[in-house]
Amino acid sequence: MLIKIYNDNPNPRAIEQAVDILRRGGVIIYPTDTVYGIGCDITQQKAIERVCEIRGLKPEKANLSFICYDLTDISQYTKSFDTSVFRVLKKALPGPFTFIFNATTKVPKLLSSKKKTVGIRVPDNNIVREIVKQLGNPIVTTSIHDEDEIIEYSTDPELIHEKYEDLVDAVIDGGYGDNVASTVVDLTEGTFDVIREGKGDLEQFL
Repeated sequence: MLIKIYNDNPNPRAIEQAVDILRRGGVIIYPTDTVYGIGCDITQQKAIERVCEIRGLKPEKANLSFICYDLTDISQYTKSFDTSVFRVLKKALPGPFTFIFNATTKVPKLLSSKKKTVGIRVPDNNIVREIVKQLGNPIVTTSIHDEDEIIEYSTDPELIHEKYEDLVDAVIDGGYGDNVASTVVDLTEGTFDVIREGKGDLEQFL
């Protein structure tokens, strides 16, 4: 199923359609402010396993991140951090960053893993944020990769749909995606350690 949603004015009915799929344990592909992602409701264990299977990942070892609507969701899944860190996050988010935090015990239970860290995303994309807001839970997310040696990430939603339509419950067409992933920043030591340079430029917020 291909669901067209416009980022500048997401159709509430189409958003509700996507949310309903997630609530029923479905897996969807959706746009972000960087590359297209694949994910599910974090409370749906079988759906998380399905996401990992589609991407060829082992659930206990997978580096899955959560997409949250805003910073208020983050405290449930991350151990406390300094006010100075919070100030930077407030300036940088929504934006093209994945921040790695020390995880609360809630995260390993959700992911059936022993991971002590969690990646958090608040993308600057109205479609996926509205889906998360209406769902009431974060979405477990991982990027859609392409087999092409030159283009690392799939950007055309119609081609993504052709490739994944039998594997997922819906592909959200939010227009062409980017081919540059998020900048990954490790905050587990309380400092901003960029471990992957991507679309986001953290320097302007420090």
